[in-house]
Amino acid sequence: MIQRIDDISDPRLDDYRNLIDGERCAFIAEGRFVVRTLLTASRFRARSVLVTDAALESLRDVLEAASAAVPTLPVLVLGQAEMNRVVGFDIHRGCLAAGDRGERLTVEETVRKAFGRPIVILEGVNNHDNIGSIFRNAGAFGVGGVVMDRGCVDPLYRKAIRVSMGGTLRVPFAHFGDEGWPERLASLREAGYSVLALTPRLSAVNIHEFGASRPLPKRAAVMFGSEGVGLSEQALAAADVHVRIPIVPGVDSLNVAAAAAIALHRLAPL
Repeated sequence: MIQRIDDISDPRLDDYRNLIDGERCAFIAEGRFVVRTLLTASRFRARSVLVTDAALESLRDVLEAASAAVPTLPVLVLGQAEMNRVVGFDIHRGCLAAGDRGERLTVEETVRKAFGRPIVILEGVNNHDNIGSIFRNAGAFGVGGVVMDRGCVDPLYRKAIRVSMGGTLRVPFAHFGDEGWPERLASLREAGYSVLALTPRLSAVNIHEFGASRPLPKRAAVMFGSEGVGLSEQALAAADVHVRIPIVPGVDSLNVAAAAAIALHRLAPL
């Protein structure tokens, strides 16, 4: 349902106001590729779409299909300069969408939705670029789900969605509770998963051994920790195997998103 907006004080634009202010009830998808993902390949429901005339033409096929499926979906059309004033910065691609967060998945639901595919477990990853990049990697390597502790940032924050190239909209995710999350890894083991912890400790198994001198786990749940600190002692103690990516002496560690890409490529072969 295409609706042209003439006044930037129109309440239909309220989801999009001052986006630099931070988190809000609705999440915001930014860019044509990400909005297309939200409308065609996501478990989340769009509340509205905000586009310039140029973006409307670029997305007309998917917007027409979305409007046919949900005739009440507002497609709001606004000029580029006016859109920039509403959101508080330049939207170069002239395209945004507001989405409903819906009900959160439980850890058990996320494991079921993985259908035996690899699972990523994150502890204390508190940078939106890293969260977005990890979800992008997860989508690229066929990961079935991501499970996070409460120390991780929101995967549905606008920047995380954008960096993930829509990965946070496609890959199922859930959060552990506030207390005793390593113990909840039992639900993964009950589903047949082996829990692998990525760590730079030299005592860990060299990742190159998997698939060479030792078999790959049939179902792998791979844990990653925050920048600097890495996985906690509790998380490491709860793992079945510690795994390291060899790097040259004198280098502390890899960026967690880079480590995730390497580990998933090795441990979750397509």
